Amino acid sequence: MKREIIGKGTWIDKLASTIIEREKDIGRSLELVLVESGLGASGFPHIGSLGDAVRAYGVSLAIKNLGYESKLIAYSDDLDGLRKIPSGLPEWLTEYIGKPVSNIPDPIGECHESYGAHMSSLLLDALDRLGINYEFLNAAKVYGNGMLSDQIDKILTNAPNLGNKIEEIVGQSKYKESLPYFPICESCGRLYVANAEKYIREERKVSYICSGTKLGNNEIKGCGYTGEIPITTGKGKLAWKVEFAARWSALDIRFEAYGKDIMDSVRVNDWVSDGILAYAHPFHVKYEMFLDKGGKKISKSIGNVLTPQVWLRYGTPQSLLLLLFKRITGTRQVSVDDIPTLMDEYDDCEDIYFGKRKEANEDKLIKTKGLYEYINHLRGSEQPHQHVPYMLMAQQASFFSGNERIKKIFDRLVKYKVASELTMDLEQKIQLACNWTDDHTSIEKFDVLLTEKEKLIIRKILEDLKIEDPDSILDAEKIQQLIYETSKENEEQPKKIFKLMYKMLINADSGPRLGGYITDLGKDRIRSILEPYVS
Repeated sequence: MKREIIGKGTWIDKLASTIIEREKDIGRSLELVLVESGLGASGFPHIGSLGDAVRAYGVSLAIKNLGYESKLIAYSDDLDGLRKIPSGLPEWLTEYIGKPVSNIPDPIGECHESYGAHMSSLLLDALDRLGINYEFLNAAKVYGNGMLSDQIDKILTNAPNLGNKIEEIVGQSKYKESLPYFPICESCGRLYVANAEKYIREERKVSYICSGTKLGNNEIKGCGYTGEIPITTGKGKLAWKVEFAARWSALDIRFEAYGKDIMDSVRVNDWVSDGILAYAHPFHVKYEMFLDKGGKKISKSIGNVLTPQVWLRYGTPQSLLLLLFKRITGTRQVSVDDIPTLMDEYDDCEDIYFGKRKEANEDKLIKTKGLYEYINHLRGSEQPHQHVPYMLMAQQASFFSGNERIKKIFDRLVKYKVASELTMDLEQKIQLACNWTDDHTSIEKFDVLLTEKEKLIIRKILEDLKIEDPDSILDAEKIQQLIYETSKENEEQPKKIFKLMYKMLINADSGPRLGGYITDLGKDRIRSILEPYVS
């Protein structure tokens, strides 16, 4: 029995369908289905934080594809206090620890109105470059405009019950003693240090004393100031344990994913949304974190951040969207070294989509086509682009420089019969490969496993490529024949050896005629690339 295909057949479609069915069961209006992604504004945005927003956008696209209007809300928490100085930023920020990032000067060139605005702009720039549609909201304005006032009032009015429930759900007793609200001290300007003692409901004010707190391993002294602040003017903010719920209710959010590091906060917020604010919490999906190649969580504070801007220096927006749309669950290690593979993998997706490459597995065919359409914002091109292995372009980039560099590389690609026209798309990819070559001095070694027999054959080929006269020119036809005959002499299929050599040279199963390509690379370059695989 043939299974039913939902939408485009991807995980994104299944998620969108689940959201719509849940909203129907709840009985809420489907006139506009809002999804949300929180943007951190306290440090440099990385691939993980971008992934949260991009995947939410994908869900919004899938909801539209099912026939319902939808929009992504990108929400920047720029009232968050600076807890520690991210790696690479100036030490003078120490005096601003605990202050809202929207009230801290821009530490990078003074090109934005605040620290928070600068960090938010980096993620918004990445979303724009990826073609993501969104509505931007930031905490400083949302709180300042009083958009959350009714939610804050209900939460603080129910604070005693809330404190007990938080302890019951996650074992934290903190909010049995204090309100889940952080005033910004009117004297020292810091968040977290001011302890909210009482909510004066008839005046919608919070009384507080600036008594100090502990942020990480640092004790932050309070200034001793006592005062009262209104909850309607952005002079304080809710604690994370309840703030998400306030946003969901005020903005009418129907979907938001979350990372496992804030799982406890989401559990409490779901209860607050349902039980205190009488707003059915949005549908969630938990995603795993991106790790660096050492297995450590990518973190703004420790400085192992892979930013979207770095990725887009070497790879296309499509390659980054492929990384983020392939799946949402499962921990993944990621680095710039993945970019060449993702570039070529996207080309494979496009070939499958247009039928240039056959895919026998029907489920995989459907998912690949759907994935391709989401990467292209459901606006796929009418025909495939020219596809050239990324590392082939990168290797050619190492031979040329100057104003005619791209043209000279293109001429080589024409010679190898892998390109025919210097389109804007191909020119962009050549430039990205040039950036890669300029910034990566070491030779790329790909994940190619060889048997002892295959190593012997490659070593024999390299030995026979030795030429006593350093000025002599390698003969392309003789090299082609050498690979063929050495394979046959050692009872191996020549096709297999050719494929392995392409994989080692350009990380592709095929490419330009190998004899001519080896001639252009030169015997020294060939040996430097292949010997690490067979030594």
